[in-house]
Amino acid sequence: MSDPVAPGLSRAAAQARAASFLAERGIETASLDARLLLLDTLGLRPIDLVLDGERPVAAEDAARLSAALQRRARGEPVARILGAWEFWGLPFRLSPATLVPRPDTETVVEAALAFGPERSAPIRLLDLGTGSGCLLVALLSEWPRAVGVGIDRAREALATARDNAEQNGVGGRALWIQGDWAGALDGRFDIIVANPPYIATTVIAELAEDVRVHDPRLALDGGPDGLDAYRVILRQAATLLAPAGRLIVEIGFDQEEALRHLAERTGLQVLVVRRDLAGHPRAVVMARESGANQDSSSF
Repeated sequence: MSDPVAPGLSRAAAQARAASFLAERGIETASLDARLLLLDTLGLRPIDLVLDGERPVAAEDAARLSAALQRRARGEPVARILGAWEFWGLPFRLSPATLVPRPDTETVVEAALAFGPERSAPIRLLDLGTGSGCLLVALLSEWPRAVGVGIDRAREALATARDNAEQNGVGGRALWIQGDWAGALDGRFDIIVANPPYIATTVIAELAEDVRVHDPRLALDGGPDGLDAYRVILRQAATLLAPAGRLIVEIGFDQEEALRHLAERTGLQVLVVRRDLAGHPRAVVMARESGANQDSSSF
């Protein structure tokens, strides 16, 4: 197969050729993907395409862009090719052990900020199954006096999260621990967040290829009914939450009722189920029954 982008094309022409190449191979987001890959492989800013779009592409740049386009055409997500993605307006490096941060997960951050302490409070945060660290880093960026702990079973994920915390200027307020959820922790936390694996084992084979093939199975497989991680997290959170603390977890679109039942069994009360941009239940806010002071609702 010849390279999709030939050297000597202008930057603008290379972008158009890249988009056409991906579109011909059935990539629905061809134009956006082509733009992102071109900017990354050529080391450009968006303004460079506007002000200097007629500059020819060097041979080595054309080769790098062509290689990236061929990876995308084979189904590899753009975020995996770039090795980084944005979440909550912050840059996050990725690794094979981490999920790609998704916009739906920002609902957890929104819920934590809406139902947690005021922004100037000196609070303690806990992120269970931290992955890239996107939840903890985003919350530390919003609570400047907060400190936080991120836990993950994968050592590679923790190294990635640590780097992301440093890159985003909150590394000095974060501690990273390898472990199985919060089993080895003591103390009390004001905010506990988690985006655990919640896909039922039998459903994983039906997921889109970019998720099924390229996301770590450890971060997807929630057991036979998708609820294994929640059973552990809710039980542990019932003892780790401060009296007025909040537990916020991401859920699948059809798991609200199941989470409400699990919360009742573990001494937690559901305060709010917050919906994502598509209108699906996405973030469940819970408190210890003694610390719950709001009516249960969904919006």
